[in-house]
Amino acid sequence: MNKKSKIAVIGEGSWATAIVKLLLNNVDQINWYVRDKSVIEYIKRHYHNPNFLSSVELDVNKIRFYNSAVDAIFDSDLILFVVPSAFLQVTIDGLPSNAFEDKFVISAIKGIVPCDNLTICSYFNKKYNVPESNLAVISGPCHAEEVALERLSYLTISSEKAEYARFISNLLDCRYIKTSISDDIYGIEYSSILKNIMAVAAGICHGLGYGDNFQAVLISNAIQEIQRFVTTVHPINRDINSSVYLGDLLVTAYSQFSRNRTFGNMIGKGYSVKSAQLEMNMIAEGYYASEGIYEINKKFNVHMPITNALYNILYQKISPAIEIRLLTEELR
Repeated sequence: MNKKSKIAVIGEGSWATAIVKLLLNNVDQINWYVRDKSVIEYIKRHYHNPNFLSSVELDVNKIRFYNSAVDAIFDSDLILFVVPSAFLQVTIDGLPSNAFEDKFVISAIKGIVPCDNLTICSYFNKKYNVPESNLAVISGPCHAEEVALERLSYLTISSEKAEYARFISNLLDCRYIKTSISDDIYGIEYSSILKNIMAVAAGICHGLGYGDNFQAVLISNAIQEIQRFVTTVHPINRDINSSVYLGDLLVTAYSQFSRNRTFGNMIGKGYSVKSAQLEMNMIAEGYYASEGIYEINKKFNVHMPITNALYNILYQKISPAIEIRLLTEELR
C-alpha cells in the first residue's frame, strides 16, 4: 500500500460519484466500475454522471472504466465498495474465495448484507478471508449532495491499523473535506446501519404529522438505542456523542438529502413499501437494515423499541399510525 497502489471504486451512485470526485483531487488514476456501458460512454463524452450528481465534472483522463466489477477488482490493490448492501453479493458474484488476497478492502456502504445479516467488513472477513488489518470503513456525517456542492464536510476513516486509516484519509482530504481516523470498525459500521433505521422512523413520524418536539425526543432516544446495541455487540471505549456516531444520525434523520428519511416520509403518508421503492431513484438502506438488525438482536436481546417498531411497520405490515402511537408510550 503506497502512492502507486491502484484504487478501484465499485459503484456508480451518488456517494460513489462523490468519492470519485474526491479521489481525483489526490490520485493520478482510478479504476471505476460502472455497470452500464452506455453510462460509461456518456461520462466519457460529457464528463459527468448522467444519473447521479450530474453537476459534478469529472476528469475522465484520470479514470479507467470497467463494466465488470471482477476485472476492476483483479486490476487493483485497494478496493473501495460503494454499492447498496443489497446488491453487494451479485456485484462480486463469480469471484473466487482468494480474490482479495493481499488486497485492501474499504467500505463506504452504510448497510447490512441481507440473508447473511453481516456488516460489510464482517462479510469480507468471513466470506473472503480478508484480514481485519486489511479492512477499513469510511463514514460521515457526510451527504454526497453537499460534497458535490463543495460544502465543508467531515469524514471518519476507521481501521485496525492507524497507518492504513491515515493513508485513506490523505486520499480523500481536500479543501472542503476534513478527515479523522478511528479504530472502531464494527462500532462505526453498526452505528451507520442503525442511524438509517432511525432516519426511516423519523421520516415515518414526519409523514404522520408529528412535529419537531416529538422528533427531538425520538432522536434523543435513537442515539441511546444505538449506544445500547453497539456497546453490547462490540464493547470498546467510544464516545457515542462524536460526530461519526451522533452527527451521522442527526444529518440522516433531519436532512432534505436523506433517502432514508424520504423513504420513511412516504411510508408515513400511506405509500406501500414497494410503491415507495419504485418512486425513489436510490436505495434506502434502512429498509433492509431493520430486518437484519431485528434478526441479529434475537441473540443479544437489547432493548430496541424504535428498531422493533420499524420492523413491525415494514415487514409485519402493522399500520404506521398504530405502531408509532404505541412507540410514543415507550419514549422518554
